[in-house]
Parts: sequence; C-alpha cells; structure tokens
Amino acid sequence: MASAANHRPRKRFGQNFLRDSSVIDRIVSSIAASKSDHLVEIGPGQAALTRPLLKPAGQLDVVEIDRDLAARLSDDMGHQDHFRLFTVDALKFDFCQLVASGRPLRIVGNLPYNISTPILFHLTKQRHCVQDLHLMLQKEVVERMAAAPGSRIYGRLSVMLQIAWQITPLFQVSPASFFPPPKVDSSVVRLTRLTEPPAPIKDELHFARIVGDAFAQRRKTIRNSLKNHISATELQALDIDPIRRPETLSIDEFARISNFAEGIHHK
Repeated sequence: MASAANHRPRKRFGQNFLRDSSVIDRIVSSIAASKSDHLVEIGPGQAALTRPLLKPAGQLDVVEIDRDLAARLSDDMGHQDHFRLFTVDALKFDFCQLVASGRPLRIVGNLPYNISTPILFHLTKQRHCVQDLHLMLQKEVVERMAAAPGSRIYGRLSVMLQIAWQITPLFQVSPASFFPPPKVDSSVVRLTRLTEPPAPIKDELHFARIVGDAFAQRRKTIRNSLKNHISATELQALDIDPIRRPETLSIDEFARISNFAEGIHHK
C-alpha cells in the first residue's frame, strides 16, 4: 500500500495538507490537550495534527471522508485504545453521539475551505456538547466571523456565530505551509462555546430567519428587507431607525427585532 505521504490530494474533498512543523506545533500548543480531554479531529488527512494530538489526549476520534486516507489512518493508529476512526462526511455526522461520561468535545480541524461555512453552522447546531473548536480556515472567513457591526464584512456568518461562540483569531498561516498550496491565506481560530448568548433570544430559529432575511439583500434598508416581519413604525418603537442597513445592527438590536416580531407572530 502506498504511504499517506504519496497520496494525491483530491480537489473534490478540498484537500490541502498541512506540512509546516512550526505551524503544527503552534496549533497543538494552542489546543493544549490533556488526558481529561476528548478531542475530535475533522479531516485528519495525512495525520499532521493527529499524531501530536494523540499522545496527550484522553480520547481522540477522527472523522475522515476519504476512504484511502481513512485506511492508512486505521493501519497507522487503529491499534491505539484511545483512537477511533469514523469514515463519514462531517456535514452529515452527529458529533454529539461521541460524548461519553458527560465530557464535552474539543473539536479540531484543517477544514476544506469549500465547505467551511456549512460545517461551521453544522457544528453550531450541535454546540451543546462541545467545549471549543480550533479550526484552520480561509483568512477571509475568519475575518468575517469576528467582524464587528459597521464593517463591510459583517454579515449573517458574523451574527450567527457570535451569538453562540466567543471567537478568537489566533494566527495566520501562509499558503507555503500546505501541499498543494491554496490560493488564499489561512488563519487558525478558536471558538469557545458561550453559556448564554450576548443578548436574550426567545427563539433561535426565528432569530436566524430575521438575520438571514436582513442580509439576503444587504443593500436594502431593514424597513424593506424585514417588511414581512416588522413594520417601520414598530422598528422606531424599538429605537431602531428603519432606514439603516443590516450591517450596522448589533446583535442586541437583531435580538430585539426578533423577540418583538416573534411575539407578534404568536399572538
């Protein structure tokens, strides 16, 4: 069998393998795993992070969609008692099923950039069983995740992640650290689950619809983009100017709109 090092990266899986030992060391140091931790790695690939994480972790589960790489991971590490391999699509995987003894998961991954946003939303839906995430993502995505109101890159991703996680960009990684090198810069980011959202939200699904509709047509004022949810007069009653654009609204203001509109809907 060919070694993992000879594996040809597959574009359909968005494979860019991390090869820079100094970057690997920084990620492992940022995670600071211990025997009390249950780690889950998404897309272990050629095990650049898997090997240094396996030793300190109490349990390490890996989720790999590529059957060839999964077979090599199994051959290489399958004999370890605290290692489990799941050959599945992370976007369809129930991460919470892995939880044992009430110990929350610490999820790690060099995520395929073509599906990073769907994976972020998938993990956010399951955050009740997660302690934190340490992810390698496209630099631009991390900037959008951490963006503040008023920024041109503040949007749906910013709001929906910031109600769930404390987002801490850690450091940037150049394309030269990967094989093949991606065409974009990357960043490592830590997301720590919030026990409470930064503003009270009555119904998270309704909040998500409000935010989605507001940003679906960014150039429209919220009076127009949210007209199916709330009137201009009602926005003014909430002390929110109806001619503002969505990127100027804080999470607290989105929460006030959502809670008010949700209350009307249930009357």
